[in-house]
Amino acid sequence: MSRAATAALRDPLRGLSTWWTMLKICLEERLVYRGDFALGTLMRFLPIVTQVFLWTAVFSATSRSDIAGYSRNDIVAYYLLTMLTRAFSSMPGLAGGIARSVRDGSVKKFLIQPVDYVSFLLAARVAHKLVYYAVAVVPFGLVFFLCRSYFPPVPDATTIAAFLLSLVLSFLLGFFMEATLGMLGFWFMEVSSIVFGYMLVQYLLSGHMFPIDLLRTVPVGSGGVSLADVVHWLPFEYTAYFPSAVWLGKVRGPELLGSLAIEAAWVVAMAIACRIAWRRGTRRYAAFGG
Repeated sequence: MSRAATAALRDPLRGLSTWWTMLKICLEERLVYRGDFALGTLMRFLPIVTQVFLWTAVFSATSRSDIAGYSRNDIVAYYLLTMLTRAFSSMPGLAGGIARSVRDGSVKKFLIQPVDYVSFLLAARVAHKLVYYAVAVVPFGLVFFLCRSYFPPVPDATTIAAFLLSLVLSFLLGFFMEATLGMLGFWFMEVSSIVFGYMLVQYLLSGHMFPIDLLRTVPVGSGGVSLADVVHWLPFEYTAYFPSAVWLGKVRGPELLGSLAIEAAWVVAMAIACRIAWRRGTRRYAAFGG
């Protein structure tokens, strides 16, 4: 094997080794404050009880057996699945942390060290999710076991595979969307207002508050297009609604394949946008402090 071929083989292996090292370091950092992490994880389950009581009260106050094709059991199961999906796609503090590191100058170490900043952030978030689910698997399992009567029968293997794929894609989509927002710190002194606006829109259009199907009754223009049709082409619903709808059998067949393709396309688009923002931002960056 020639020297050029050997060097070409070593480069990706060296990059993978570096990323694995970063992941292990990030895991160790996450495990330092295990008690605080566990308490924070458990506190996130309190809204589940509120939502179960809320939707039970909503259906008790109406004579309808379903709303937009969702029965009371479907709504509760949907919300529980959405909590699971959001645990994958949510990236608390990511955008603000990136903007802060740009503002205080601490990001400059990634400009002189052989460590890719975006890869480091991704490794940190993978570590965060691994520790989170290691802590949350018991309470999640307990809640889903206690609420098992709300769920339909376990779907077939193809649906489960599509569900798991959609979860992985939702994690990547959530990461690259928030990382790209954080990169705006190269152009703006403060991005908190932008992040707040994004979180508001994301909460409303992701399906976290209610199933996107409820928006099918909201027309957009005069062509018979509903707001749900518009949201379907945006990235937000793939961070909450879509994986939950897949498990519940609301998305099937060609529609399922098409939606997975849209989600994957958004992941690629946001990954490219993140890389472009990083490269262009660092070109104009003047470091202070740090």
